[in-house]
Amino acid sequence: MNYPQWFTDWANQHNWAYTATALTILIVAVWFSQLVTKHILLRGIARLLSRTELGSDPSVGLKLIVGRIAQVVPALVLSAGIAYVPDIPDTLVSIIRNVAIAYIVLTLARAFSAAMTSANEIYMRRPDSHLKPIKGYLQIAQIVVYVIAAVLIIAALIDKSPVILLSGIGAMGAVTLLVFQDTILSFVASIQLSSNDMIRVGDWIEMPQLNADGEVIDMALHTVRVQNWDKTITTIPTKRLISDSFKNWRGMQDSGGRRIKRSLFIDQTSIDFLSEAQIQSLKKLSLLGDYLDSKQAEIDDWNRALIAQGKDPMNTRQLTNIGTFRAYVLNYLKHHPKIHQGMTLMVRQLSPTPQGLPLEVYCFTNDIRWEVYEGIQSDLFDHLYAVLSRFDLHVFQETSGQDIRASIAALSGSGIER
Repeated sequence: MNYPQWFTDWANQHNWAYTATALTILIVAVWFSQLVTKHILLRGIARLLSRTELGSDPSVGLKLIVGRIAQVVPALVLSAGIAYVPDIPDTLVSIIRNVAIAYIVLTLARAFSAAMTSANEIYMRRPDSHLKPIKGYLQIAQIVVYVIAAVLIIAALIDKSPVILLSGIGAMGAVTLLVFQDTILSFVASIQLSSNDMIRVGDWIEMPQLNADGEVIDMALHTVRVQNWDKTITTIPTKRLISDSFKNWRGMQDSGGRRIKRSLFIDQTSIDFLSEAQIQSLKKLSLLGDYLDSKQAEIDDWNRALIAQGKDPMNTRQLTNIGTFRAYVLNYLKHHPKIHQGMTLMVRQLSPTPQGLPLEVYCFTNDIRWEVYEGIQSDLFDHLYAVLSRFDLHVFQETSGQDIRASIAALSGSGIER
């Protein structure tokens, strides 16, 4: 570059002043490029983006991406201009230029990372995004970009070709497998979870070994976050969802029915045959009229045939209060508006226990909402406990101190010696 003679003479006589002036001009140029980029270019782009739906949404972060890319301009000015500052050692020039290049690479990598985050935010707005989350794959892309950026930054700082660093890719691969083994396992687990549709955002999962029982709110590369029903958050390593077992309640939610499986424990000493008076009383219940008539006709036919054969009348059949109660509960469920009639519905006896005879109610509600389901179940058993006395049946209950005191008081009042 040809400078005026007077400037050349002045520069030769005042080397330090020439260097300081050139350095000041470079600093001003860097500052001016930053000013122009930030206050003119970025504001113009921000106004253009604000006219779009995505650009006006701060959660998408398009302005952040543009802002990070814009930071490259001052670094480029510094990298290109430092060579024109006279009397600066070549080593210092090389260091400044290498640091500027490393900063440019890092800034571009951060801009790409922000772009991946924005892409996930935009994708999550799709109504079917919870079926195939892409957050884990985007995180893999971010890791790859940061690894490449790290190689380029190290190459720039040591002023060597990246090819030299990549020549040791074998050793680096072994180290990478060691350092990123959790990431690799999590990536494989994410692919399996997604391809097999094992879990989605919004699913209710239960994993007792990790104290997780709630709704999946986020699926990332390394972790799956579950908001438990007590509003705590459990973070599950993604690979644990492949190696360990867990329960997904999505099938229940999709079916439209939620199971009730609960038993009444009947005191076995209260089980007996029904008398004629009891039968006539129970016929007043609309749910038992037809059952008692058909059952009584069946028993009468059996007994007449038995007596005609000369068998002992003691072998005749009779209605029992427990069997009639079981028929009542079954008919009650069949006529209940909140019980799903298209799914399994039965009332059965289980094996007797020291706590009584379990009479299990097995059915499904037609509303899967938790609070509604609990209300239906409670109302159902409220009724069954209340109507039990009509069949002269009693619920088994462990003896308490109050029961013993009441018995002693009754014995004392009757004058019976203890």
